[in-house]
Amino acid sequence: MSGTAITTTPAGRVAALARAELTLFGRSKGMIVAAVFVPLVLPFSARTVVKDMDLSGAGLNVGLVLLPGAIGFSLLFAVYSALIGVFVGRREELVLKRLRTGELRDREILAGSALPSVGTGLVQSLLLAVGCAVLLDVPAPKAPHLAVLGLALGLVMCAALAALTASFTRTVESAQVTGMPLMLVSMAGSGLAVPLELMPDRVATVLELLPLTPVITLLRGGLSGELSVSASIGPVLTALAWTVLAVFAVRRWFRWEPRR
Repeated sequence: MSGTAITTTPAGRVAALARAELTLFGRSKGMIVAAVFVPLVLPFSARTVVKDMDLSGAGLNVGLVLLPGAIGFSLLFAVYSALIGVFVGRREELVLKRLRTGELRDREILAGSALPSVGTGLVQSLLLAVGCAVLLDVPAPKAPHLAVLGLALGLVMCAALAALTASFTRTVESAQVTGMPLMLVSMAGSGLAVPLELMPDRVATVLELLPLTPVITLLRGGLSGELSVSASIGPVLTALAWTVLAVFAVRRWFRWEPRR
């Protein structure tokens, strides 16, 4: 009796793992609150503070500050922070080790595990764009290609940085601690709350090198349409550099078994 071989494709294997991960995501109430609701509430709670800033002198308005900042919060909480917990939790439960014994390749395991969080960040960003358009009268992006590019780079980079942070995170409980430095630095210095245009030039030049700064720059430039092609090259290269470095570090140092 001859058997029929079942063939699978990389896309199919990643999709199957992503569906399983999405099921686990839906069962975690704490992760849902932290990844879904917090990023949606935080930016709008800062509206009063942003309104008191002198934005007109920098050619900005409340919408141009709040919407990119809101998307930045979503990238940090829904993608970066959430994924650190996912990678560490699956590693400590020996899930990653078992997955490596099957057909799944390493990059497929990481991609499938990351897809639900990346999808959450994407959906949140779209909802925030609609919400800001309705509540804050933010017009449609004047350079949508820059906004799309910035969001895509942000999603991929935050997923890669999460895997890197998980590499040296020992337990699920310590995941929030190890991810906090990047989150605090990004919230304070990447233009999420205070635009770089309002900071001293020397300080702004240094902060432009932070991982999330080029993403916010591209998003804001896409909305305003005032970011030229030549001016967008720097942010794109900075975001790509951080992503490549993170991917290289993950391939070299990511741990697939529990840390003892």
